[in-house]
Amino acid sequence: MSRFFGEVRQIGYVVKNIEEAMEFWSKTLGIGPWFYAEKIADKDFYYKGELSPIERSVALANSGYIQMELVQQLNDAPSMYLDFLNAGRTGAQHFAYWTRNYTEDLARLTAQGLTVGMNGAVGDDGRYCYFETEFHPGTVIELSEVNGPKGTLFKTIRDASINWDGTDPIRPFPDLSTLPVTDPEDFPI
Repeated sequence: MSRFFGEVRQIGYVVKNIEEAMEFWSKTLGIGPWFYAEKIADKDFYYKGELSPIERSVALANSGYIQMELVQQLNDAPSMYLDFLNAGRTGAQHFAYWTRNYTEDLARLTAQGLTVGMNGAVGDDGRYCYFETEFHPGTVIELSEVNGPKGTLFKTIRDASINWDGTDPIRPFPDLSTLPVTDPEDFPI
């Protein structure tokens, strides 16, 4: 566990074909079910301080307490995902740490010298940022807020993975605006 961030809660993989990746992970590795959004609507996505109209597909599944994320960028808007691919890389692009105190944690981490490379939000309580510092070629740290519906979504995904028998390996992302708020005690981070 990191004394600055807490536990790693997600490993994010940048892929060129998300459908093939979900099939590999579910059939070959037995990890699933995958919750898939063909196109994520990021709010206020910035790359190095500039607004960037990113389009991406996302799939999420859990292996125990670790969430696996697959990301396929669908356009050529500037992003750290595209930087990763343009450097000839695929695979693990980030480790994510989750927080319920995003504003305070972001302030503390930037005061420690970390620089935000890209940031945005998914839903109202789903802010995230990726820090520029690479601790392994191409791999960076994400700080992800898990309050509100996003926390409920992550709990739903983890719960679905427990005792998963391989059926229905790819499921649609539920609409975040329709999910109830999870009591923080029900989903510790």
